[in-house]
Amino acid sequence: MWDNRKTEDMLVLVNNAARFTVAMYQVKRKDLKNAAEKMRAAIANTLLSMNLNPEIVEEYMQRAGDLEFMENHSRQMAAWLTKAGMECAFHVGNMYSGVDKIYSDTVGASANYGPVNYSGKDSEMFYPYEAMFNALSQLTGKPIYHYRAFELLVTLDLEVYKATRRIIVPADLKFAQLHRVLQSVFGWKDCHLYDFTVHTNGKGRPTVRLAPSKDGLEFDESAVLMGGHALSEFLPECKSICYTYDMGDNWEHEIQLVRVIDAYDQESPRLLEAIGQAPPEDVGGVGGFLDFRQVMLDPKNPEYMQLREWAQYWTPELGEWQRRPRVIHV
Repeated sequence: MWDNRKTEDMLVLVNNAARFTVAMYQVKRKDLKNAAEKMRAAIANTLLSMNLNPEIVEEYMQRAGDLEFMENHSRQMAAWLTKAGMECAFHVGNMYSGVDKIYSDTVGASANYGPVNYSGKDSEMFYPYEAMFNALSQLTGKPIYHYRAFELLVTLDLEVYKATRRIIVPADLKFAQLHRVLQSVFGWKDCHLYDFTVHTNGKGRPTVRLAPSKDGLEFDESAVLMGGHALSEFLPECKSICYTYDMGDNWEHEIQLVRVIDAYDQESPRLLEAIGQAPPEDVGGVGGFLDFRQVMLDPKNPEYMQLREWAQYWTPELGEWQRRPRVIHV
């Protein structure tokens, strides 16, 4: 996984009070000439990527002033930086191919969703993003969240029933992030190719097909790279969006806009409702799933034990945790 990254560097920053992490991936030697400017941009961009109120970010960056550099003599701070760096590297290993050399200054965002300070008393454990956001809200007197959002209904038609997920996402959510949200709420394992097709006029010929990598452009000249494209570029104007996962099993998820929320004041992406279990990976498309499900509903079937072992933790019905409304961290 790391063979393509032997010469790549990442610059990691950690706030000493909130343990909030900011990281810049694909940093080059020439970038260090403007290190202070890039660090300030990375701090602001990371906060904005996590949907913090833009007014808070603007005021915070104004108050912060110019950066000052000094030698670190704190072993504790060095340990925090090492831990944050490892978590950011893990994120890069999972999310970036290492082929496309694209600079990013928001790769540290995911590290802020994990608990810290849990080696001592449980009461001392906290989440960096919550500590940082609460502190900045108190500092500025402004609400933590205030942004435009979409409520979406996502439907996977399995013939015998429809698996649906109702979610709220930021209007400016990137399609790459939406992919991770859908993987989470449908229980997919993110081990196959995928794409998005946007339809302006019903389900006819797609207006545009968005592919996550150059490999997805080889057989479709009209397709475009997903890149930084966001939902707000197409919604609410377009009629529907189709998210296709696993080009072999061909799981087509229809995405419909339920409503636009002009001033959303909570954390998101958020799962509001989940109905209907999604199939297990590699079951063979809808036809294969129907055969598989019939066996799994009949413990007396001679194939039941074999398929149950193959399916591992899959169950015909959604578990309580799968149905529970929750925030989706991606």
